[in-house]
Amino acid sequence: MTRRALVTGGNRGIGRAIAAGLVAAGLEVVIAARREAEGAEAAAELGCAAVRFDLDDPRSFAPALEAAGPLDVLVNNAGVLWDRPMIDHPEDFRRSMQVMVHAPYALIRAVVPGMTERGYGRIVNVSSGWGAFSEGLGGPGAYGVAKAALNALTLALSREISSDIRINAMCPGWVRTRMGGPGATRSPEEGAETALWLATLPAGGPTGGFFRDRKEIGW
Repeated sequence: MTRRALVTGGNRGIGRAIAAGLVAAGLEVVIAARREAEGAEAAAELGCAAVRFDLDDPRSFAPALEAAGPLDVLVNNAGVLWDRPMIDHPEDFRRSMQVMVHAPYALIRAVVPGMTERGYGRIVNVSSGWGAFSEGLGGPGAYGVAKAALNALTLALSREISSDIRINAMCPGWVRTRMGGPGATRSPEEGAETALWLATLPAGGPTGGFFRDRKEIGW
């Protein structure tokens, strides 16, 4: 049985590396991109499908999910970051929470019933150590706040959903992407490795955890 995965923000950076890894693992992959042309171009290069998905526009969710089809794996990878005080920029806070908390929650709610019915599901929330209280909640602006909320959502949902579904958060480390910058210490492929592991966990694998380099880390 071939599993189908959706990777948000899968047209570039860590998301693209995750999508490539899932394709290589034999999954049917759909990447979600805000700009249709960019998604289509990346999908053609990766050998997968693409859907237009604007995480800041909930009206785009239902058509995109219908086009993606039944999903066995969901990778909530897309993110936004502004390095300025959120107290002065409430729109940054709103968009950060929408893209990195509200949209993942909506997608999880949409896919869990089908996963439960089929008796299989893997959900990976791409988070960050910048959203970890154990590491000082060091993210700039609203980024760390949103990632901390995503971490909390991961843990809380693991207690509600079927045990057939494994849901986890992960930190990719400092990765050379448009967000991470050229001076980062890891390649997108290195950043994607733990997400790929979590997306393909065997039955009985961990759930409700927060991982970096396949090792559990503190919230």
